[in-house]
Amino acid sequence: ADPELEAIRQRRMQELMGRRGVGNQQNPEQEKAQDDAKREAEERRQMMLSQILSAEARERLARIALVKPEKARGVEDVILRAAQMGQITEKVSEERLISLLEQINTQTARQTKVTIQRRRSVLEDDD
Repeated sequence: ADPELEAIRQRRMQELMGRRGVGNQQNPEQEKAQDDAKREAEERRQMMLSQILSAEARERLARIALVKPEKARGVEDVILRAAQMGQITEKVSEERLISLLEQINTQTARQTKVTIQRRRSVLEDDD
């Protein structure tokens, strides 16, 4: 696999473990077992994605994950579900990944609304 992608994954896992470890008072063996299970599930997930995605598509998805991890995770979920249902028969190219991203963006597009409220100074006089 890609060493740069693996380094990113390791940093992300360490960040997540660091956040989780602050308020957690579990048995160390249970915590280690849970960590191992999560790591194994994530490895299986990444292995499946590497089989489904072309190298260019994996690179693009990794770059998206750096900026918007939740969006990348959602796209990965969609791709894995489609593969499990048999809708994906060949490797997903970068172009197909881009079209998938565009479809997801149109479905989840949020309208941004900006409201400006001016504060009135006590010294201002509207008369």
